[in-house]
Amino acid sequence: MSALVPLTGEPLALDLVNTRPANGDLLATPGDLCAWWALQAGRLPDAAPEQVTAADLAAVQAVREHTARALARARRGEQPAAADLAGINQAQSAAPAISELAWDGSAVTATRRRDGSPGRRLAAWLAEDAAGLLADPAVTKIRECEAHDCVLLFLPAHPRRRWCSAARCGNRVRVARHYQRHRAG
Repeated sequence: MSALVPLTGEPLALDLVNTRPANGDLLATPGDLCAWWALQAGRLPDAAPEQVTAADLAAVQAVREHTARALARARRGEQPAAADLAGINQAQSAAPAISELAWDGSAVTATRRRDGSPGRRLAAWLAEDAAGLLADPAVTKIRECEAHDCVLLFLPAHPRRRWCSAARCGNRVRVARHYQRHRAG
């Protein structure tokens, strides 16, 4: 994975889109995907496998591209392209979710799971999260980081939030402003 560590903690679909910072692709290889998956481990039903295939990576990258384009339009209140919505729907149907029933000794339990290769399952979980975010009225509140060299998206918990990360972009902008003030004086 790139030296740039991916941001995590936004809705999963935004974390996925944010793997495309201005300076590269954080999901360029199957190994990158495994590392990102491990970072998201607590948020996904499947544990990150040790290896994924190039086809698995392509499935996740396709969901990322469809999600990025659909979010770009939906956050402005515009209709996403039908092809992007269809791509997200197709990714979900490539590894359909079922509620698998089992007896645990005292009650029936239901566990949501998906069939298919690890990457197809991941792509389906991510597409499901993207579908939920796109259908949420909060989609119009998604913002792009205000740092001039950053393209990352975030869903602000506070209306005054301006940067994807206070520690990453916020500090950099504040330091640059401080330097400009003292240099001018």
